[in-house]
Amino acid sequence: MTRKESFSYGLGALGKDMVYGLAAGYIFFYLNDIIGISAFFLGSLFLVARAFDAINDPIMGMIVDNTRSRFGKFRPWILIGTLMNAIVLVALFTVPSLSGNTLLIYVSVLYILWGITYTLMDIPYWSLIPALSIVQKERENIAVVARVFAAIGFTIVTVGTIPLVKMIGGGNDRFGFSMISIGVALLFVLFISIMVSNVKEHVVANQDKISIKKMYEILKSNDQLFVVMATVIMFNISTYITTTLGIYFFKYDVGNEVLYSVFAGVAGIAQILAMLSFPLLSNRFTRKNIFVFGVSVSIFGYLGLFGASQIGIFSLPILFFSGFLIFAGLGYMNILTTAMLADTVEYGEWKLGIRSESIVFSIQTFIVKVSSAVSAFIVGIGLEVIGFVQDAVQTTATLTGLRLLMFMVPIFGLIVSLIIYIKRYKIDAKFYNQIVSEILKSRDLEIK
Repeated sequence: MTRKESFSYGLGALGKDMVYGLAAGYIFFYLNDIIGISAFFLGSLFLVARAFDAINDPIMGMIVDNTRSRFGKFRPWILIGTLMNAIVLVALFTVPSLSGNTLLIYVSVLYILWGITYTLMDIPYWSLIPALSIVQKERENIAVVARVFAAIGFTIVTVGTIPLVKMIGGGNDRFGFSMISIGVALLFVLFISIMVSNVKEHVVANQDKISIKKMYEILKSNDQLFVVMATVIMFNISTYITTTLGIYFFKYDVGNEVLYSVFAGVAGIAQILAMLSFPLLSNRFTRKNIFVFGVSVSIFGYLGLFGASQIGIFSLPILFFSGFLIFAGLGYMNILTTAMLADTVEYGEWKLGIRSESIVFSIQTFIVKVSSAVSAFIVGIGLEVIGFVQDAVQTTATLTGLRLLMFMVPIFGLIVSLIIYIKRYKIDAKFYNQIVSEILKSRDLEIK
């Protein structure tokens, strides 16, 4: 890849994750704390919507893999999905003056549409990685570029949203969120348009179209894909619980919701620095060593936040340093799992003789959304169980429950994720090189 292609691909991730940062970081808070929809309903809605994605996402992956056009099979869908998702995003954050069942139906339809249109764009975006290079180290570097830009986009939105909502809204948070969503949507369309213009496929498989039956055969036969899926779901749920509850923690426990933006900024910087240092670490250590290190660092950060909050020490250096550790560890894991998922494309091709980037990466899109939904469901149920009351002073028991939910539950998820990875994932560098060598000898694969 040229530098222009790498930068453009990263710019696409910047816009994409600005949208995702707004939706994942604030949609639950916006609909619950500002619009007034119950946490239990929202958690249930998010979970039901993701059940639909279990069928929708792989089928979208199959459609992308079967696309033949002079612009390739990925870029047309990236652009179409972006335009549609941008419109739905604005509608979702511009809830009209509705009430009762009408409000719930509006929110439900828009949220499901947001998931569908995000799928249209996200699957072909990440599917480009194995189509950009077949060299494992270069793929890691591509993943670093994409994830760093994504982290920047996510951080910009996470840090800037609340202060901008207060400033633009002037006391009307509904209006503030609506204006922010319009700005993010416009930048999203601009950045993706630049990416689509400059990035082209380099690895092209010449093969017949894939049927629905063959799609499920591809998924069923790729055991390593399901290992990566289980690994990522567990640590994504952990991350999303933390980010969803972060604003609740700072508003009701620390007592200053604006500090959440600073915390999110520290978290974003931590992820970016971790990702930028990844190439240096990968030259000296194995993927397994880096993964273990990332999980361990995150767990130490969670323990620091839980311990400090339990004894009532809300020292900003302690809070922010602990947050830095959590998200630095997650930064390493994000790079690794993206590269691991790309490698399962060749693994599946090696086993079945069919190359299916988008079907494989439809699982990543599904993972992201199902993790977000499960975490929202856990948060929704958890807030009900601990006795959370909207816009009120919380009891000591409620605050303790909030800390357990935000810090200790994620530790459990990270440990499970690590166990799955160590025991089940087997595509190391030696095995991957063997797979690629055999594919190039026996498959009709064109390298441009």
